[in-house]
Amino acid sequence: MSILLVRHGETAGNATRVLQTADIALNERGQRQAALLGERLCGLGFVHVLCSDLVRARMTAAPLLARAGVRIEETPLLQERNFGDLRGTPYTALPGNPFAPDFHPTGGESWDEFHARVAAAFALIVTRRRQLQGDLVVVTHGLVCRAIIGRHVTLVEGAPPDRFDNTSLTILDADPPHCLRLLNCTRHLPPELGPAGTAA
Repeated sequence: MSILLVRHGETAGNATRVLQTADIALNERGQRQAALLGERLCGLGFVHVLCSDLVRARMTAAPLLARAGVRIEETPLLQERNFGDLRGTPYTALPGNPFAPDFHPTGGESWDEFHARVAAAFALIVTRRRQLQGDLVVVTHGLVCRAIIGRHVTLVEGAPPDRFDNTSLTILDADPPHCLRLLNCTRHLPPELGPAGTAA
């Protein structure tokens, strides 16, 4: 059995490199990416979807509900890191590097707080998968994907990528040591919909 880890589709914030607000939706490109991801995942088979409750993740999961008719369970544990007062700011206007180890945005999460939340999210993922008779899809965000792969999964070699592409698929074993079987794969996307945006 497997955990199918997915980053959401593209948004205007990704395309224009803005630290995203909680309510930003998929753009047209992101919706097309999500539809193609849905086709790929339905071909692989799964029995449940665990999803961030932010709209860009919910929109990415929506084709799975339409195609497979499975329940989509939402949780705030899978939200992107909260950058507080900086949300909505273009990267070019940021006062510092929001990804620096000691960066704590006003009104947002420190890295320690973020990683503690992701650890709780991963515990929920593992628990939910054990309750199922099949694979679990997890729809979340780029920094969450990186934290899960970097801290909770056995890597054969190297480190997790600096970024996870929009609608990328990562597959890991459901049972410890949660070995990685596929990393940041977007082969379901044609070149015109392939990796582009980078913002969280």
